Amino acid sequence: MANLYSKYGYTPDKEAIGRSLEIIAGSLEKVISEDVLKQCFSLMDLTTLLATDTPASVRKMVEKVNSLRKDYPNYPLPASVCVYPNFAPVVAETRCTPELHVTTVAGCFPASQSFPEVKLKEIEMAVRAGADEIDIVLALNSFLEGDYKTAGEEIFASRKLIDDLSAELGRKIVLKVILETGLLVTHELIADASFLAMENGADFIKTSTGKVEVNATPVAAYVMCECIKAYYDKTGRKVGFKAAGGVSSSMDAVCYYSIVSSILGPQWLNKDLFRFGVSRLANKLMSSIEQKTITIF
Repeated sequence: MANLYSKYGYTPDKEAIGRSLEIIAGSLEKVISEDVLKQCFSLMDLTTLLATDTPASVRKMVEKVNSLRKDYPNYPLPASVCVYPNFAPVVAETRCTPELHVTTVAGCFPASQSFPEVKLKEIEMAVRAGADEIDIVLALNSFLEGDYKTAGEEIFASRKLIDDLSAELGRKIVLKVILETGLLVTHELIADASFLAMENGADFIKTSTGKVEVNATPVAAYVMCECIKAYYDKTGRKVGFKAAGGVSSSMDAVCYYSIVSSILGPQWLNKDLFRFGVSRLANKLMSSIEQKTITIF
């Protein structure tokens, strides 16, 4: 299979990426500020994807988000709460405002190992249950075989279904595609996966499920953001970036914030184009801002 990235005039340059990341790492102390930390807070898809999740535990987490408006009125709300698809109604019914989106994983997360018809049915059920945003996983069973056509067709089918549901229900649904970059062993594979997802309708490309040994890394994020820029330069369509899996400290967040800022610029530094998929980060950001230990979430 011929590579996709050359179609966009892009080739991953390992040495240049390494140098750029060294510069970014050396400048994080200059970037970090209360305003940046609060902006990172507003970009969170606050996530719980545990085998032990229950309606009560999900409701409790959403109620903690709701309480921010009273207890921390100078903080933004997170962008969304991300849960398994069966909990979409719980989040939708409990949230204090539709501004707090309902995100669900779907399409047989995290392995994407099932029949395409099953994946699509789960997406449909999640949307009908109240999901505003759907995070699916690239079909690595096809992609790693070099069968980009089949892997792309699954994304395209998900996009078409979501568009049809959006028209029927009268609300926009966002599609994020998880590349599982920790299982893509070269810069080139990450680039091909990025372009494949974007070509087939992804609104966001996302690093990881958080369910494998290697999740988000600055290198993967850098390659993905360079691909987003190359795709935008060629097509004029803006695609978002989501860092997920292991983003657990304030400095982690500021690192990814700096990568997005340096490659894509300030127009990408908003929740429409940049997200964090996190479970522990909220407490860390709040602790950094308040200069004391915060353990709300």
